[in-house]
Amino acid sequence: MNRESLLAGILIGLGAYGYLALGGIPGAVIFAFGLVGVVLSGTPLYTGRAGVMTDIPALVRIWLFNVLGCVLIGLLVLSLGGEPMERARSVVEGRLVQGPWRAFLRAVGCGLIIDLSVWLYRESKSLVPVLFGVPLFILCGFYHSIADVVYLVAAWHWDSAILWYYPIIVLGNYAGCNVRRVVMPRKG
Repeated sequence: MNRESLLAGILIGLGAYGYLALGGIPGAVIFAFGLVGVVLSGTPLYTGRAGVMTDIPALVRIWLFNVLGCVLIGLLVLSLGGEPMERARSVVEGRLVQGPWRAFLRAVGCGLIIDLSVWLYRESKSLVPVLFGVPLFILCGFYHSIADVVYLVAAWHWDSAILWYYPIIVLGNYAGCNVRRVVMPRKG
């Protein structure tokens, strides 16, 4: 599962890179490549599994390897420089000024949308929820804990705010991914 989780991180990282390269609505649409790749390949993504997995150590391993995949893509963005790297800096600066509560709420929104997109894909085998869900969370200004690793690495913006910011969005994504589980508990 570790290699598959790494691949999921790389796929999401490539989607995030596409967003940085294009920006705006086209970037938000092209970002969907990452989640389309994840659902079609069946690779484990933290935000795709956080609402359905009860094995927390396994979920943490998925998260860790997703992060490593995005670190690799973030280093690629950083090494190539240019406009994507500048956009990453702008994204990170904008996120850090939100403060913990707003960052958490923005992460909850993303977790909810990703969980619903993946769940609806699994139920229908249609990519439509993914193709609309990803641009929706980006255009709403919501935060994805895996993709944000690309932005953080590419921006090379490390200060003490990262110490509260990143754990807050990981937890916010987890909370958002579990809204459906609370609202629609499984029938025994």
